[in-house]
Amino acid sequence: MEEVKKDQNAASRRSFLKTSAIAASAFMIVPRHVLGGKGFLAPSDRLIVAGVGAGGKGKSDIAAFAKSGKADIGFLCDVDDRSAADSRKAFPKAKYYKDWREMYDKEHKNFDAVSVSTPDHNHAIITYHAMQLGKHVYVQKPLTHDIYEARLLTEAAKKYKVVTQMGNQGASNDGTRLLSEWYDAGEIGDVHTVYCWTNRPVWPQGIQWPTGKADIPKELDWNLWLGTAPQKDYVDKLVPFNWRGWWDYGTGALGDMGCHLVEAPFRVLDIRYAKDVQASVGSVYVDSFKQGFFPESCPPSSHITLTFPKTAKTKGDITLHWMDGGIQPERPVELKADEPWGGEEGNGTLFIGTKGKMYASTYSDAPTLLPKERTKEVKAKQKWARVPGGAGGHYAQWVEGCIAGYGKTELSSSFEIAGPLTEALLMANLAVRGHALKGGKKKYTWDNDNMKVTNFDEANQFVKRQYREGWELKA
Repeated sequence: MEEVKKDQNAASRRSFLKTSAIAASAFMIVPRHVLGGKGFLAPSDRLIVAGVGAGGKGKSDIAAFAKSGKADIGFLCDVDDRSAADSRKAFPKAKYYKDWREMYDKEHKNFDAVSVSTPDHNHAIITYHAMQLGKHVYVQKPLTHDIYEARLLTEAAKKYKVVTQMGNQGASNDGTRLLSEWYDAGEIGDVHTVYCWTNRPVWPQGIQWPTGKADIPKELDWNLWLGTAPQKDYVDKLVPFNWRGWWDYGTGALGDMGCHLVEAPFRVLDIRYAKDVQASVGSVYVDSFKQGFFPESCPPSSHITLTFPKTAKTKGDITLHWMDGGIQPERPVELKADEPWGGEEGNGTLFIGTKGKMYASTYSDAPTLLPKERTKEVKAKQKWARVPGGAGGHYAQWVEGCIAGYGKTELSSSFEIAGPLTEALLMANLAVRGHALKGGKKKYTWDNDNMKVTNFDEANQFVKRQYREGWELKA
């Protein structure tokens, strides 16, 4: 049976790649209304969405697109029938697939856009092939698993002229815009240091890969779930959530919360690509006296420091600290003794300027000037248009953008913004993973144009990983 499944998967790959090549060339000679490609809309002027990853965050994403009032869920795709059950019930008319390649192959004329909400390691390959077919894309954070993939998708959005959005809803919140207006008004002076922190991970990390082999649930296609990742035996409790703590599939605490917390500094300070990064990581005790570090798993905690070059909105370089595993920056002296410190659920972003400080919680919620009483006193002029519905409107904004067409509207987290943001977070993860390498505990200098570490070549293996045979991603 295993050989039959391999043959079927190989046939599916061949068929998909053939169809992709035909469809890509056809855009040059066949009208869009025939193919349903770039910018194509159904006659009713409604967006037809195909959801790849129908459970977990995908479930809420798909529901939010439908709630926008201008999108129909035409297709659902999930490798696990258990995860897809609720979405299939909510959208009974949506045709269901397990293999996204088969769905693209058979249905690419029948949908306009794709929502991708899978484990991190399969984001890029699913998204890139959708873009090649001229489909607009919404992708859960982090945009990709690797730095190379983030750059590839950023460039592909321009090449294929599709409307893009990453699923970091806080980018559409009022809070990040208010922080920008305070900063532009000079309320805290020139920012030189930023702290971002989270209580994540809230899943197992810093542990050894489980021993023993478990039975694959009948509802799960394990081969499709692995996708680009190395071939391994199925283990219990990895699916549907705990994959986040393993480098083969996830990107740890940074991947889960970094896009939500670091987005505000990117917007407020107009930063893009880091020039160097260094990290220190926590370890675990494998017995009463011996510390252990397991390179396959993300560490239980880390403190990472990124340096970004001076921008038009700063007078010098910006130092950005990332802390996870419950580590937080020092309590600001401007807070009174009985005032609570730390963002909602242990997440926050703190800006330190030459004249003052400001901070916010998850999704840039509850923006606050320090001392806190200044928050009510300061009335900054509104410079940035608000997104209707804030974080909830993040989905409708993408739907409206797709209907309008490429380049017609501004989105909060298009790949032009989300790509560099994701690259910065993955640069931080590169420094974390470097701890497993001999001589790897150092500050890494970064050549952005060539996407490589210049002072420790061994770390460049984390810029672009080796894909499983048959699942390669190539530009």
